[in-house]
Amino acid sequence: MRPLRYLMAYSMPFTVALSFMGHGWICFLPLVYGFGVIPLLDQLVGPKHFNLSESEQQREGSNLLYDIVIYLAVPVQLGMLVWFLIAVQEQLSMADLVGRITAMGMMCGVLGINVAHELGHRPKAPERAMAKTLLATSLYMHFYIEHNKGHHRNVGTPADGATARRNEMLYAFWLRTIVQSFLSAWQISTKELKRKKQPVLSLHNEMLRMLLVQAALMASIAWLCSPMILFYFMCAALMGILLLETVNYIEHYGLHRRKVNDFRYEDVEPEHSWNSDHVLGRLVLFELTRHSDHHYEPAKHYQLLDSMQGASQLPAGYPAMMVLSLFPPLWFRVMNPKLPK
Repeated sequence: MRPLRYLMAYSMPFTVALSFMGHGWICFLPLVYGFGVIPLLDQLVGPKHFNLSESEQQREGSNLLYDIVIYLAVPVQLGMLVWFLIAVQEQLSMADLVGRITAMGMMCGVLGINVAHELGHRPKAPERAMAKTLLATSLYMHFYIEHNKGHHRNVGTPADGATARRNEMLYAFWLRTIVQSFLSAWQISTKELKRKKQPVLSLHNEMLRMLLVQAALMASIAWLCSPMILFYFMCAALMGILLLETVNYIEHYGLHRRKVNDFRYEDVEPEHSWNSDHVLGRLVLFELTRHSDHHYEPAKHYQLLDSMQGASQLPAGYPAMMVLSLFPPLWFRVMNPKLPK
């Protein structure tokens, strides 16, 4: 029953449901839970560096419960989106409205985009379709292209928009990475089409298809609800995007690959990603925090990721480090001494 541990990730939708039904401070419960309760408990429980044995890897790799647990995110995310569109139509105070928008933003970042990241690396077409569906709920479908074909190849180099540079503040990183990742996804798509001798401005262009899907989603919300509800949805989606990019910030901050010659960089090694074995963060984020092994073998399912020897280790779990990154002077004081010389 090891897979059932990952149902911990669905404690976030539970708090979001309470936010959608409640008023006052309860509307901000997902924020309090995600960036207050979980980081505190994560530090109290601490890290566990345990890895599965070879026989356990084979057994757990064939256990369909792991897939069911993560597939569940798709109907949950879509259901919460519909609920959100209804919940923000009530007569609400400004505080309650902001609270419910941030609650949906937590859904987009913690469950939607994170699970999309896992499923987007898998080879089966239905799983990749689920990944794109989840990304659509945050209006960030191009992440599927850029992450798989750009970030994993360029991580730790100046060409990678998702690698934060030493002394780069989170807020500057947000702007740079959002723009750079979009342009990278477009360039990747156009290069593929030119290689296949297909027109860029056509439905052969996956990037263009994604933009049309997102435009259709936004138009549908504006038509079925109202332009104001669409604005609320876009605010929640933006929060989901910023949560994703905050994770990107802490995953590779200040780490870089050396240039071997004029044509290539050194191979990606465990030290090129920041890792955390803190238990609650691992469960809530479906082992995303074992990031070095993910870069070593991107198609490896979340339950099989190892704590790699030689990986760069964070002093706390991902949720706590996300909070710390919001305060650049504190972040630099903690992290810069840990960077390679």
